[in-house]
Amino acid sequence: MPTVPDPADRAQPAKRGGRMSEDAVVEEVPVWLEVNGRPAVTWMCTPDLLEELALGWLHGEGYIDSIEQVQLRPCATDLGFWAQVPPERVAAVAAEARKPVLASGCGAVSTFLADPATVDTQPARGTPPGMEELRGWFKALFARGERYKDTGGIHAAALIDPAAEPSPLIAHAEDIGRHNAVDKVLGSALLAKREVQGLGLLVTGRISAELAFKAARAGLAYVATPSVPSSLAVEIARRSGMILIGRAVSGHPQHHGAAGPSAA
Repeated sequence: MPTVPDPADRAQPAKRGGRMSEDAVVEEVPVWLEVNGRPAVTWMCTPDLLEELALGWLHGEGYIDSIEQVQLRPCATDLGFWAQVPPERVAAVAAEARKPVLASGCGAVSTFLADPATVDTQPARGTPPGMEELRGWFKALFARGERYKDTGGIHAAALIDPAAEPSPLIAHAEDIGRHNAVDKVLGSALLAKREVQGLGLLVTGRISAELAFKAARAGLAYVATPSVPSSLAVEIARRSGMILIGRAVSGHPQHHGAAGPSAA
């Protein structure tokens, strides 16, 4: 879906001795979404995989469960989308009465945060991967990061299916916002009509409450990061049966949530 100008004339930062130049920058643009004729969100994001971003966000917020439940139309003159979803789904999202908050993101990020107490208590969804396996997947994730190689200042996310060939990384995205990167990989799976329940998610930034809530709603078994989860994210994981893995590339990764806090 063509929503972004051709990036062929985009200036690439020069590299000196394997290091980023001082003028390296990360692209950031506003992209809006209206749902059933009403403004829903404006992302400050990296301008690619925008259809995937919109679909992943709609899924994470509870507006859709599948791509068949949405008609998504891009604006021809601006970076934005109109989405039409079943009215009962809009009513269900409104009934959750999530509070607008200033989230713990990079900068002033407004989001609608669910109360962890509203997350249904579920049994554990699976077992976490082994330490060496996890390190290998993160190595592959960083190797795919073209924008990271150019700028050193961007987040990434990937869905993990250990049985997938030729690579367990079945969807990958980079974005200036870690939540946007997660929405993009989940949206990619929706577009491909690929089941994500029981799969894993790698992220390069902190696991916040809103990110954990997206992962829990998608039915993911675990989320892993080189960073750490927040206390609210751990509570969401514990109730939903999901596992959060902090310090995933260190010598002592920490498991939280369904498995309880422990060193691997």
